[in-house]
Amino acid sequence: MRKMSKNIKKILNTIINDDCVKAMNEMPENSVDLIFADPPYNLQLGEALTRPDNSSVSGVYEDWDSFASMKEYDKYTRKWLEAARRVLKDDGTIWVIGSYHNIFRVGYILQDLGFWILNDIIWNKTNPMPNFKGTRFTNAHETLIWAAKNPKSKYTFNYEAMKAMNDDVQMRSDWQLPLCTGKERLKGEDGSKLHPTQKPEALLYRVIMSSSNIGDVVLDPFFGTGTTGAVAKKIGRNFIGIERDAYYVKGAQQRIDEITPVRNGACLGYTTKKRQPRVPFGSVIECGLLKAGDKLYNAKGNVTALIRSDGTLVSTFGNGSIHQMGAAAQNAPACNGWVYWHYMNENNELVAIDELRKIVRDSMFPE
Repeated sequence: MRKMSKNIKKILNTIINDDCVKAMNEMPENSVDLIFADPPYNLQLGEALTRPDNSSVSGVYEDWDSFASMKEYDKYTRKWLEAARRVLKDDGTIWVIGSYHNIFRVGYILQDLGFWILNDIIWNKTNPMPNFKGTRFTNAHETLIWAAKNPKSKYTFNYEAMKAMNDDVQMRSDWQLPLCTGKERLKGEDGSKLHPTQKPEALLYRVIMSSSNIGDVVLDPFFGTGTTGAVAKKIGRNFIGIERDAYYVKGAQQRIDEITPVRNGACLGYTTKKRQPRVPFGSVIECGLLKAGDKLYNAKGNVTALIRSDGTLVSTFGNGSIHQMGAAAQNAPACNGWVYWHYMNENNELVAIDELRKIVRDSMFPE
């Protein structure tokens, strides 16, 4: 768990009812690990949307989504992103979600301010709202930009956890997730939607799980109904929400108060792959586990190479490192020589030389 500013502790796991730019500028610099931002999209809907039967479609007509011009929207976007950059730690990351109305403008300004884009994620909605008038393609996705504070940031990415969640297959940048509906959708006192653009918890689960660690501080400057805070509380992260509409704040706070966090630390754990210290093949020779003149084989035993005194190999394909010679043997652009090459043990069995690397590593770096 990373060290935390004393000042930031005062606002941890709270919702600040204020303008996000003002609130972020009052926070300590370099104080949050992750930012998720769902800013106004500037949808410019104009006239009310209707279905073919002339019934009205629930759209976004709130004042907070209206801007006088693109210039004004860009100005606002730059202001909140500058404030967000100020509070983000050097090794932190930011996620911004948007639609075709705004995401390209947001991406341009992100890069303008020095952020380093890591991925753009396509959220494919499995249950999108249809295009009732039949004048365009059904708008079935939104885009998330994931960016580090700068190109040298040592950002968090829980690759192994994401792979485990995806049945041991690398998670791709297109996510198939439904819209927020049913019991998850917060309702106002009149029974209608509390907020027009409430995001599903499944979406925030992937965002927070992939790019933060237990105990990290997750900031959401456009908190709305509190989906970010709800998910953060469920999986052991701290949150700070900023929301200027008191009506939304009340609903979000009630939602979060009803969540019981996981108390068992073991259940909060997730799959990680510890980066192992580097061990060169020459160390295997130095330790006497193999020697110059010994023969190495591929897994089938029909390709061979001889070990040279400097830890390189010589074969009919030429000479070079275990990786170069493994690639040459397969006519491939690259090869993990530790897995490709095998030695013959005392029982005349072929064993991957990676087993010898483990022996050397354990002796050099005992836990």
